[in-house]
Amino acid sequence: MPASLLNGERAVVALFVGRVVFSLPLSLLPHGVALSLLAISALVLDVLADSSSSSSASLLSHFQTRPGASSGILLGAVTLPTVMISKMIQLSRAFALDQVPCQELESLSMQYWAISASSLSVLIFLCITIWCAPVNWPPPYLRSVWHTTFSLSCIVLHTAVCCATLGSSSLTSSEAALKLLWMLCHGLAVVKLIQHVFRTFPSCASIGEACLVASGLVLYFGDMLAYTISKVSGVLIKSDVVQYGNNTSEINVIIQGFLLGLLLFPMVFKLLLWIWECSFTTAQSKVRTNNEIWRSVIFFSSLGFIMIVISPAWMQFVQDFHMHPFSWVLSFIFSEPFKRLSLCAYWVCVICVSVLRFYNISKNSKIERILLRKYYHLMAVSMFVPALIFQPKFLDLAFGAALAVFLSLEIVRVWRIWPLGECIHKFMSAFTDHRDSDLLIVSHFSLLLGCAVPIWLSSGNNDRPLSPFSGILSLGIGDTMASVVGHKYGVLRWSKTGKKTIEGTAAGITSVLAACSVLLPLLASTGYIVTEHWISILVAVTVSGLLEAYTAQLDNAFIPLVFYSLLCL
Repeated sequence: MPASLLNGERAVVALFVGRVVFSLPLSLLPHGVALSLLAISALVLDVLADSSSSSSASLLSHFQTRPGASSGILLGAVTLPTVMISKMIQLSRAFALDQVPCQELESLSMQYWAISASSLSVLIFLCITIWCAPVNWPPPYLRSVWHTTFSLSCIVLHTAVCCATLGSSSLTSSEAALKLLWMLCHGLAVVKLIQHVFRTFPSCASIGEACLVASGLVLYFGDMLAYTISKVSGVLIKSDVVQYGNNTSEINVIIQGFLLGLLLFPMVFKLLLWIWECSFTTAQSKVRTNNEIWRSVIFFSSLGFIMIVISPAWMQFVQDFHMHPFSWVLSFIFSEPFKRLSLCAYWVCVICVSVLRFYNISKNSKIERILLRKYYHLMAVSMFVPALIFQPKFLDLAFGAALAVFLSLEIVRVWRIWPLGECIHKFMSAFTDHRDSDLLIVSHFSLLLGCAVPIWLSSGNNDRPLSPFSGILSLGIGDTMASVVGHKYGVLRWSKTGKKTIEGTAAGITSVLAACSVLLPLLASTGYIVTEHWISILVAVTVSGLLEAYTAQLDNAFIPLVFYSLLCL
């Protein structure tokens, strides 16, 4: 084996994928073969991109990736497909017990093939980039040709497995063609989105991180597109072809609608701003202060119009709300006013006290910023665990609202909208680290989504009650203890160049196991049917802990998904 393959992160990812593939039932064997081919293809490109030779480093030189991070191609390409397969394994158990219909398993299978096509498209795009690189270095160039040829061969085999699986199913030729077209659209959309991310936010993400975010967004909003097409056409499109579920709840539709409005808003605002600036000549323009005020007026008025009129209109069209979605949210909160309002008051108190306290510490104390940031992880545990146990549906809605607030504040900060832009920028800068930049601050997003996504994925049939807690346990407890213990007491490092220590990793793994031992009896006492086995929990905690120790990627984004996938098995 070449020395370049001996990499801790790649070894942990191989262990992660192998654990999932080993757990597959025979009915999902083609999906496992496809995942293995995807992982091999991504591994080859990951080795090539992270090679220390100057020639291979320049093959992807036009990607302005985050400084100090590896390419992350392997981890970014396999994480979401592996999550989908883990969900399929979990759902196949329920299907064997006649707890879910066959259509739900087929829909999840379509989700897997769509997200797999997204990862494949990114790998093909990287292969094309390498092939088009100038031939300046004969031996390294020949090696890069071998890498890309082998990777493309795995991609072709993966595509053949996908087509054979679709061909062997009970689908007509038109339905199979529609599925393949839907997958192709996902792949093209992900590639274009990744290119847009690197052009708009250079040096803010690695290739793997961009692949994870782009694939997740396209999959998430592809679902919205399917619902919209179904409504506009007036014909119910078969759910296992393009629609990922028939029973989307009102909460999911509300979250999707508001997030779509916020993500599309910057394009609308840029268009309105361009129209407004073109309406004035240089001689007629106001002083800068007045221009900033008018810019702010345009910003907030257009944002309010999209969030109050446009997004709710889509929600009412798709979900057939009999009232405005804001009214539905209020009625949902006041359906159990004491529990939900008390929870809101508790959250507000915790946030206000914690944020003010930590901000003052960041200005006046010499405490390391990495330790200060971990206090927010502990705050997430204290906020989310009680809500997840007693009010899980309300927590789903609260996560969506928090994400919408974070997106709004980040848009205000990036555009420096008067009068809040500079204040928000100064406040957020107090908690940034090397993974953030002035252009884009992502740490708070990754923490929120790292806790929220496993909970959203666990909605519906779930025979593993610990899986919704995977983000809270891995980030709020494991990552925090690993950082604190490693920083204060760590001596033995995992690598000569890294900062992660064996003592910190051991503390993180031990603390998560201890939290699980406390949480499982608590869940059993509140009515949950506990089915987890301690050997599976130990494997899941250990693999996710080792990934935290070795990865140079944004661990808040990957570790909860890896931990969640292993807990589902």
